[in-house]
Amino acid sequence: MIEKIRSTTDIVDIVGEYVQLTKRGRNWFGLCPFHGESTPSFSVTSDKQIFHCFGCGAGGNAITFLMDIENITFQEALARLGSRAGIEVEVNTHASGEAANAPSKSDNQLILMHEFSADMYHHILLNTEEGQSALDYLENRGFTREMIERYRIGWSLPEWNYMATALQRKGYSEEELVNSGLAIQREQGTGFFDRFRGRVMFPIMNENGKVIAFSGRILENTKTEAKYMNSPESPIFQKSQVLYNVHQARSAIRKNRKIVLFEGFMDVIAAGKAGVDNALATMGTSLTPQHIRAMKRFAQEIVICFDGDDAGWEAAKRAAIALNEDKFKVEVAVLPGKMDPDDYVREHGQDAFREQVIGKPHAFIAFAMMHARRHKNFQYENDLLQYIQEVLQLLAGRSSPIERDLYIKQLANETGLSEEAILQQYRKLENRSIEQSRPERAAKTTVKREPKRITSFHRAERLLFSHALANREVMRKLAEVESGMPFVSEEFKALYVQLLGFYEEWDKADFHKFLETLQDSELRKLVMETTLSERDPEHVDEEIADCIKHLEKHRIEQQINLKIQQSKEAEKQHDLQRALLLAQEVIALRKSL
Repeated sequence: MIEKIRSTTDIVDIVGEYVQLTKRGRNWFGLCPFHGESTPSFSVTSDKQIFHCFGCGAGGNAITFLMDIENITFQEALARLGSRAGIEVEVNTHASGEAANAPSKSDNQLILMHEFSADMYHHILLNTEEGQSALDYLENRGFTREMIERYRIGWSLPEWNYMATALQRKGYSEEELVNSGLAIQREQGTGFFDRFRGRVMFPIMNENGKVIAFSGRILENTKTEAKYMNSPESPIFQKSQVLYNVHQARSAIRKNRKIVLFEGFMDVIAAGKAGVDNALATMGTSLTPQHIRAMKRFAQEIVICFDGDDAGWEAAKRAAIALNEDKFKVEVAVLPGKMDPDDYVREHGQDAFREQVIGKPHAFIAFAMMHARRHKNFQYENDLLQYIQEVLQLLAGRSSPIERDLYIKQLANETGLSEEAILQQYRKLENRSIEQSRPERAAKTTVKREPKRITSFHRAERLLFSHALANREVMRKLAEVESGMPFVSEEFKALYVQLLGFYEEWDKADFHKFLETLQDSELRKLVMETTLSERDPEHVDEEIADCIKHLEKHRIEQQINLKIQQSKEAEKQHDLQRALLLAQEVIALRKSL
């Protein structure tokens, strides 16, 4: 089963969900997710199905990558990859009684409940008389059959407990019904009723395309019912972490190297109708640090397209500032009037939306100036000064010299003030910004660590272990070493013991299998370093013998240094007999070199 999961998993796809990768030659490169860097030193090799960072030494295969980046166990990583490949993996609880996988198992039950519900809602919409009115409504709104199927849109019957009853018949417990948010328990515990009744159902899916929540829309707006009803937060659905449409937009984002960010899922669907496939949306919340971290895995450029009303402008400004501060290249596509994307597509057409709105966004500072000008009258001095102050505050620390000069010139033309006066005010704000940021920069400053010095005996250990890892027969030669332990450093001693145990269980060498047995990420790094050692296939025996000889010499030198130190200590304590004995041992050891 493990081998089947390995063979059906492409490490480029897995790592690509966390790191923006660029192909150079036969390998893929990106910024390492395990340490901060500005120049890509993280490589993924498709042929060997491994990754390695030349900066921090991190490395491994798809399974160990998930283990390290998500801080999960081998079994949990295997279960996730198995789920992607359609292979069910049962994760056992730890013998200690701590069921690290228990949440995953219960979460999976909730996901299965949502998948079942989504299929049923979808079937009712497309294949029953009860769903015809909802289907007519969607088609009148411009939804094609292809769109309905792509987004798995459905219809919830206007009955009180249709879905709750169906889920109970499937064997789901009352606790699971409550936790899922699909049903609500009646007062005094007298049964359940459906949360969603008589609504067009839009499934919310996770990054793997599994349904984790719903948003339901009524057909006709009323004063008594909310237009949209969303699933409550649950173990599998937290609004602050979920981005709508990731599972479908991921490949388009990689292709365009850009994300188009909307306020809501209906905007994404409208954009998809217009051919904007790299679209994501938050789920009714402001942009959070979790959203930003998730998007950073896919692209560094974002076009924000929020509603054209006041609330949309304010939300766009907040999101733009947050993304700009996190080093994204930010642009903002502005909608006229108070339109939302669906309004614009309906009125002006799909091509106009794609080419005139999304295709011609405003730079971050240009949008900020547009935002600052809104609702201001330059005939009033306060409005004029406030406008200049808002723009200069955004320019300070966020613009290049060219941008600064460009926008200061624009400010001068708009306000009638001199460029010199505006520049003088800008420099005051910039100096203040620098002063305020000094303590923060000082706190972030760390002592640059010297790179670890690789000695000849370290190289010998790596090369020798590389041979042992590649060929089980080498272990027999190592067992013949007189000292009983061919390695010198504690790390390689630990790896040698682990490899002995591995070969007792497995008949042949397997780098991937061995790597997955190591729980310590530092030992995995060391194993990855050994794979980079270049072995000479034509002189294997000579190379192994040289390594053993070199390590044995190093071990003797260590013993000599230790005995010389002990001899000096004995002399200090006037134990001349012991000092003489140690000196004789040093002479004998030197002769053996």
